[in-house]
Amino acid sequence: QVQLVESGGGLVQAGESLRLSCAAVSSIFNVAAMGWYRQAPGKQRELVATITTRGVTTYANSVKGRFTIHRDNAKNTVYLQMSSLRPEDTAVYYCNADQPWGVRYWGQGTQVTVSS
Repeated sequence: QVQLVESGGGLVQAGESLRLSCAAVSSIFNVAAMGWYRQAPGKQRELVATITTRGVTTYANSVKGRFTIHRDNAKNTVYLQMSSLRPEDTAVYYCNADQPWGVRYWGQGTQVTVSS
């Protein structure tokens, strides 16, 4: 059973925007801190943004002021609004659900490519 389903990736030009979505089953979403990570070719997976069940957010320094994470509890969905995209934002973006008892779930990943 697929627990997290991502959508919204694609190819854009530098300076443009994209919104990623991640839908989760409610039993996971309702108790999980949700997050977005990314992995560029040849690099380690890195944190992009997280949001707790109470809406407290954290961001990587590289995306602060450009990306916004938001969760819609009625839809069991977390979003990543990405603006002013740069070529260095090119990566596979992964949704993550981190439950308080230590169980983590990952989405399948969605490719974001930013051309210069």
